[in-house]
Amino acid sequence: MAAKGYAHAEVVEAYERARSLAVETGRADTMFNFPVLWGLCTANYVAGKSHAALDQAKQLLSIAESRTESGPLIIAHGLVGCTKIMHGDYQSALPHLEQAVEMYQPVEHRRYTFEFAQDIGVRAFCYLSLALWHRGYPDQASKAASQALRYAKESTHAHTLAYALFFGAMTAIFQRCVTKVEDRAKASIALAKEHGFALWLGRGQVLRGWVMAQRGGGAAAVECINEGLSATAATGSALWRPFLSALLAEALGLAGKTDEGLLVLTRGLAAAAASGQIGTDAELHRLRGQLLRNLPTPDWTASETCFQNGIAIARQQGTRGFELRATLSLAHLLAEQGRRGEALDMLAPVYGEFSEGFEMPDLKDAKVLLDALS
Repeated sequence: MAAKGYAHAEVVEAYERARSLAVETGRADTMFNFPVLWGLCTANYVAGKSHAALDQAKQLLSIAESRTESGPLIIAHGLVGCTKIMHGDYQSALPHLEQAVEMYQPVEHRRYTFEFAQDIGVRAFCYLSLALWHRGYPDQASKAASQALRYAKESTHAHTLAYALFFGAMTAIFQRCVTKVEDRAKASIALAKEHGFALWLGRGQVLRGWVMAQRGGGAAAVECINEGLSATAATGSALWRPFLSALLAEALGLAGKTDEGLLVLTRGLAAAAASGQIGTDAELHRLRGQLLRNLPTPDWTASETCFQNGIAIARQQGTRGFELRATLSLAHLLAEQGRRGEALDMLAPVYGEFSEGFEMPDLKDAKVLLDALS
């Protein structure tokens, strides 16, 4: 898993063989089979087979709840939580991840690390940080990501650290904190190169390309993202593909290749629908609206519809982070069209739902616009 990726064909083959042995020896319904089912669930999850992964994660939770040990419960709650994030079920994902981190004791649970590819508590904290951002708690998300990195460094397990660095960068990318993304992606890439972690190298390149794009990297940024996507796919991973496609589309838009960016978003939404990874659909619709505004002849009506779609999806899925971003984009469009009252009435209540994170770029931008509209 560390060398070739969680969903690589050789990894799946090994776990399938283990499952056959569990059945042959009459242990398929015992804790003996728990790490086998975990491996198959993780492979499905990383391969982008979200529906199958969620079913297996629920099986794991059922097995874990019949035991007295806390370790399997941490693992199972973490898996249910992260698969629900991919499905865009943020409201029910958060309690599973909160339960996982609440039970975690670093010294007690570190023994599971080698059997389950990385420190099980670090994994839970990583996904907790994402869930917290989506639910509208960006400061708590930062704290969870920092906690994951601290525990990862204490574990002295290189694959755990690579994992935590990538997810720390992902939390920062949702927060639009470019410097943090750059620092964590750079460290993740260096570690992946040192130890031969193919998946983390590919994903890290995608994030590095996004940083380059934010700083005017143009075609070089697009090339870096495409190289990272290809390297990631070579490991068998389709996880995060819709969102990583969104990062590519954003980079293409910044490089002046709007039509290509729109095509990438169309493919990303199709991939999300096919795989069940619909948790970032709101952002893909928002980005589509942004790119439509950048056409030589802007399509204002279609752009407004995209923003409205993004808002509706975000509300349905319970991601306040994406709801704010889509609402902010629509408010800017309305303000530019002279519909200032509509813009204010739309943005003010969404901004008012936040009680923290006011130094984050999205919230700062929203405050500037609200002040201008008032």
